[in-house]
Amino acid sequence: MAITFFEKVRGVALLAPWLTYVFGSNLVVSLLLPLNLFLPIVLYNVSSVIANSVWSWIQELFVQSNHAQITVSASQELPREESAIIVANHVSWTDFYMIQELALRAGMLGRCRWFAKKQLRWVPFLGWGLWAMGMPFVSGNWTRDRKQIEKVFTGITQRKWPVWLISYSEGCRFTPSRYTTGVQWCKDHDRPIMKHTLYPRMHGFVATVNTLRHTKHVRGVYDITIAYAHGKNFMEAPSFWETIATSDLSKAGYKFYVHVDRYEMKELPETKEDLAKWLEGRWVKKGEKLEELKEKLARGEDWEVDNTRPE
Repeated sequence: MAITFFEKVRGVALLAPWLTYVFGSNLVVSLLLPLNLFLPIVLYNVSSVIANSVWSWIQELFVQSNHAQITVSASQELPREESAIIVANHVSWTDFYMIQELALRAGMLGRCRWFAKKQLRWVPFLGWGLWAMGMPFVSGNWTRDRKQIEKVFTGITQRKWPVWLISYSEGCRFTPSRYTTGVQWCKDHDRPIMKHTLYPRMHGFVATVNTLRHTKHVRGVYDITIAYAHGKNFMEAPSFWETIATSDLSKAGYKFYVHVDRYEMKELPETKEDLAKWLEGRWVKKGEKLEELKEKLARGEDWEVDNTRPE
């Protein structure tokens, strides 16, 4: 989508103060890191307050300043301030807006901790901020990442940190070429062929559930489904720059969708094999839901918008 000169200037004017704030927040949290040796709970809570201010700002730019209308649906109302394991499909960099919208409504925006690729650590401002706020950076190889992930688990299990622990279970963003490769892998290994998603990776999810299932304050597993449309083009998401520079994303033809299904942790299967099968089943259902959205789009039916947001 072509962005006008005026929109570019406007985008810079909106983004520059936020980036400055992110840099300042990163500096503050970095200076406070020695507290982790003596007052780790205090540091976690302070960094969560700072994280909330950073992410609520960019979320307001997206929703209020640039008029993104997000269709929000749920199998049930999410409990306020509940700690949970979050799994989601991965379409675009802009997926974080969808998850943050749910977190904001549930009072957990500042408690979001993402499994992020190690490469993001070196992205100016964004990566530095995530690193300083204690996000777990992983390579995608469970064996190499075990120690880093166990550090995150320690704070949750021993110190009872409230958290939304978020991962994209496919391990990477959806692309047509990756999907083609994934379909062949599913055929070769007698797995169900997914619709509009990649086949999920199991090791991280299984390890996370088995480690946290006996932590009393982590009660839920949230399965999040993310979808986009641009005009008649299903699953076409705007770039991050477009979400900042475009003054009216709805008029530009973009649709945004996020659905969440909540499951009780205690109701999930116990064995590794059954947990993997459970996640596979969730991804099959996710594909069916996405296919329904695609069909609605083709018929010209609206995705109804829930604008109920906390004050």
